[in-house]
Amino acid sequence: MKQTTRHLLALLAALPSTAVFACASCGCSINSDWSAQGVSASAGWSLDLRLDDLNQNKLWSGTKAISAAAAAATIVPGTGDAAEVEQYTHNHYLTATLAYSDGEAWGLSLGLPTIRRTHSTLGVGSDGASFDPANGAYTSAASGLGDLRVVGRWFGFSDLHNIGLQLGLKLPTGQKNQLANDGVTPVDPGLQLGTGTTDLIVGGYVFGDLAPDWGYFTQATFQTALNHSTMAGGSYKPGDSVGLSLGVRYTGLASFVTTLQLNARQAQVDSGAAADTYSTGGKLVYLTLGGMLPLWESFVPYAHLQLPIYQNVNGIQLTPKVTLSVGVKVAF
Repeated sequence: MKQTTRHLLALLAALPSTAVFACASCGCSINSDWSAQGVSASAGWSLDLRLDDLNQNKLWSGTKAISAAAAAATIVPGTGDAAEVEQYTHNHYLTATLAYSDGEAWGLSLGLPTIRRTHSTLGVGSDGASFDPANGAYTSAASGLGDLRVVGRWFGFSDLHNIGLQLGLKLPTGQKNQLANDGVTPVDPGLQLGTGTTDLIVGGYVFGDLAPDWGYFTQATFQTALNHSTMAGGSYKPGDSVGLSLGVRYTGLASFVTTLQLNARQAQVDSGAAADTYSTGGKLVYLTLGGMLPLWESFVPYAHLQLPIYQNVNGIQLTPKVTLSVGVKVAF
C-alpha cells in the first residue's frame, strides 16, 4: 500500500488547477489536478472529477475588510464615480479532466468545468444597503460549461520523471453574453461563464522526497490572454496571472495521505472598454489542508480545505472565507 501511495502522491502537484478566473479573489488556486500525465512510470488514461465550492461574501479592499457602507462612500480614482458594492458571488465548479500519458516522456490533458454561479450587486451610487435597480443593482444566476483547457507536458528529463514543463491553451468555449435575472442588464465580464479569450498557459513543476514518508512538491504557472473578447460594453481582456504552489506530503499512515500547501497567486488588472479596471487583480496567498484515501491504485477520492492568509486586492472585491474542494481520480 505504501509503495502505491508514493506513486499516487507523486502525481499530486504535477498540474495547475483547472479553475482559473478573471478576478483576483475568485481564482481557485488549490493544487489537486493530479491525474496521470506521464509524471509516474504508469502509462494510460485517467479521469479526474473535482467539485469546488467558492462562496465570495466578504467585501475586501487592499489588505483589509471593508463595510458595505464604506464601500458605497468610496470614489474611484481617476473617474470620480462611486465604487460598486457587491453582495455575494457563490460559485460551484464541477471540473472533469481527462488525461493520457505515454509513461515515458509526454502527456496531455483536457479539462472542462461546468459552472453554477449566483451573484448579487447593489450597483454604483447605492447606500450600501438598499437594492435599487436605478443604481445598477441586479441579481444573476447562470449554469453551463466554462472554458476548455488543453495542456500538454514534457517530463522526459530524467528517469525519475519528477521534473516537467507544461504548455497549453484555454479556449473560449464558455458563454460570454449572460444577462442578469431582469433579462436586460449585462453581467460583468469577470462573472461570465467564459472570458471569450484564448489564453496561453506555461508552467513547470518539480517534486521529490525529503525524508522517509515525507515529500515535497512545487509548481508554477503563467497565463495570459492572446486576444481581446467582444462583450457588452466593448472589448475585454483578463489580466495576466502567475500562480505558485509549494507543499509537503506525508505518506506514513497506512491508508491515508495528508498534504499541506501554500498557494500564491498574482493577477493583473483586467483591460478593455468593458473591463472593470478598478476592482480586478491583486495578490493572494492561501493555506490548504488536504488528504486522500487511496482505496485502490485506480480509484482515489480526495478533499482540500483552503483558507486565505494574505489578501491584497485592487479596488473593492468580494473574497471567500474558505474554499472546499472534493474529488476523485480514476485510472483506466
